[in-house]
Amino acid sequence: MGRRRTMTLITAGAVLAVAVGAVVAARSGPDRSAAVPRSSSSASPERVVLPGRPGESARVTDSDQVKAPDGSTYNRIDTTFVQMMIVHHGQAIEMADLAAERAGDTRLRALAGRISAAQGPEVVWLKFWLKERGLPESDPSHDHSTMPGMQSPADVTALAGLSGTNFDNKFVTMMSAHHRGAQQMAGDVIRGGNDERLREVANEMAVEQGSEIRRMQQL
Repeated sequence: MGRRRTMTLITAGAVLAVAVGAVVAARSGPDRSAAVPRSSSSASPERVVLPGRPGESARVTDSDQVKAPDGSTYNRIDTTFVQMMIVHHGQAIEMADLAAERAGDTRLRALAGRISAAQGPEVVWLKFWLKERGLPESDPSHDHSTMPGMQSPADVTALAGLSGTNFDNKFVTMMSAHHRGAQQMAGDVIRGGNDERLREVANEMAVEQGSEIRRMQQL
């Protein structure tokens, strides 16, 4: 598709910490101007517990008063977006990987491969974002089935049973809806999140997935 996308996933020290050799996803593409208008307002900060020094008690404070190791602050919208996008990306990768042996159109097969190759490193970065802040990768209160664009397990199973043109048509329908859901989630964090770097990453995701939707429709 002739697009370049460079995202620094983590700093050099962070690369050693995660020890997964996560690569930077490279894509070429048009201007990456904001996909969703940004807002300077931020949502309510998340309450966090800070351990005290030896002999001192722990204290509870707002996350926007605490800086992460990279110097950024965050709020609940940021945290929820990261935790849920890990799962959301996971389903996209699962569907994209099915295309390797089932897609009838070689161009669609190649596009699915790029989707998987790009979102895998993004998941690594999102997990490290949580790890840096001492946050869990998941929240039991999240209902992942209600995330925008998420496909039902039955639909994913049905997709896996198809091949050729039938697979291509269903894949484009499902992945387009899935990408639009990711764009909606990215818009939420762009408007209400507090972590500037995360907002930039979310904007890149929204722009890239919009481009992939157009490409799938062309195919």
